[in-house]
Amino acid sequence: MKKIFPYIAIENCKEAVEYYRKLFGGEIKNVQLADGIEMFKGHEGKYIHAELHISENSVLHFSDVFRGNHIIGNNILLLQELESEAEINRIYSSLSADGKVEMTLQDTFWGAKHAVVKDKNGILWELNYTKK
Repeated sequence: MKKIFPYIAIENCKEAVEYYRKLFGGEIKNVQLADGIEMFKGHEGKYIHAELHISENSVLHFSDVFRGNHIIGNNILLLQELESEAEINRIYSSLSADGKVEMTLQDTFWGAKHAVVKDKNGILWELNYTKK
């Protein structure tokens, strides 16, 4: 495993990321908008991803809320950036055996294998392996 990052789904993401940038400092990077992406049709102008790089070891990941069941408290995921396809397959299989798949493991438009699984303890894990 390369790293684990907190991933925060939040209403009005653009404003929230700027708020945290002013609060903690750092630089906003890797902003991706929903514009022009079929699966996000109707969410134009919303952030599907943004990162606040506070320091080399402190990075917060954000997105706007796209799930209808948003409740403050269930809006934080733990994002695992994994090192191999074998590793993401193993972790996905283990988590989904006792948990609930929120997004099936799949190839993405950003060149990664990606999934979201809620584990048996109710923790949301976002799994990502960026293909080389």
